[in-house]
Amino acid sequence: MQIDAVRILKMSGAMQHDGQFWEERLVRPVDIYPEHKVEVQRIDKADSNASHITAWFVRIETDAGVYGIGGPFSEDQAYIIGKQLAPLLIGHDALATERIWDRMYRFMVHGRKGVVMQAISSVDCALWDLKGKALNAPVCQLLGGPIRTEIPAYASMFGHSLDPELVQERVQQLVEQGYRATKWFFRDGPTDGKAGIERNMRLVRTLRESAGPDVDIMLDCWMSWDVPYTIQMAARMEEFAPRWIEEPVLPDKIEQYAEIRRNVRIPISGGEHEYTRWGLKALMDAGACDVYQPDIYWAGGISEMQKIIALASAYDVPVIPHGHSTPASAHVIAAWPETTCPLLEYLLKWNEIHQHFLKTPLKPINGVVTVPTTPGLGMELDEDKMESHEEVTF
Repeated sequence: MQIDAVRILKMSGAMQHDGQFWEERLVRPVDIYPEHKVEVQRIDKADSNASHITAWFVRIETDAGVYGIGGPFSEDQAYIIGKQLAPLLIGHDALATERIWDRMYRFMVHGRKGVVMQAISSVDCALWDLKGKALNAPVCQLLGGPIRTEIPAYASMFGHSLDPELVQERVQQLVEQGYRATKWFFRDGPTDGKAGIERNMRLVRTLRESAGPDVDIMLDCWMSWDVPYTIQMAARMEEFAPRWIEEPVLPDKIEQYAEIRRNVRIPISGGEHEYTRWGLKALMDAGACDVYQPDIYWAGGISEMQKIIALASAYDVPVIPHGHSTPASAHVIAAWPETTCPLLEYLLKWNEIHQHFLKTPLKPINGVVTVPTTPGLGMELDEDKMESHEEVTF
């Protein structure tokens, strides 16, 4: 079964919603510069009822009429796939995912991290979708599972307001909806002084008071803190028992991760912005984190994620993939024991966008995701949601 076409599809449409969709942004590493600190981060063109969504997908087709879909991804990834990766695919065995991955990696050796590896990841996920359809099996079965058919999800609240009253209201709603864990994103860091510390602590306090003692709360620093600040904040937060503090420092500061972990009693998570088995192994060798969170659509795709999780199982540390793609996450997690992959991250707002053009979006019910049983990943596109679509060539 040979690949005979690699098509880049650009979709546009309106996503309906009530009220303002993006309410708040998170703290960012670049916020140490005043001109960036005051920026309002928007990733949609919206009014009070709808947001305009544009997304790119790759459709890989074979001479047997079987195809697979990967995405969504950004325009820069679309260019790399269309211009540089597609020629490596045409005429090759569509089921030989290991061979294709290794050829892409070696050919694009200057792109071992960042947007090139993200593009490779999208191609790999499309090939696994294709393989599942060709073999008439869900991807989790091809990965050796499913070990379980239901996975607990945690509600990741990127883009939600940090107003205490709204935080309280929404956490209580999440608990009523069946979620047993929720993650929120800090807005302040070391450059924001005592006032920033108080705002961060107000968030932590509100979360614990709203969730009660039996629901896990997690806090994401998005690479924007430093060692002294994290150690100080962890001491303040300890009484509220967070399940973890996420990405306290920039991803290249591996020794700083390890130093933080040695000096705090709250678990540390990270690895979302790391790539491939080699990048994650460096973190594991250093004892940098208690929980690892590589993204399937960034770190190398399903093929590479299997190797990363196997490494993690040897180090006896859990992997909870970053929540870029709910379908891919569900299939990968379902192929591993709960001790290795205990949770699925569901970004309430971000996954609404990423699944907008799918015929069958995969969403938690009562805080649990049921693993799909249809062939492939479940990536069929819904033309009824497209105001426009086109095949893009480079």
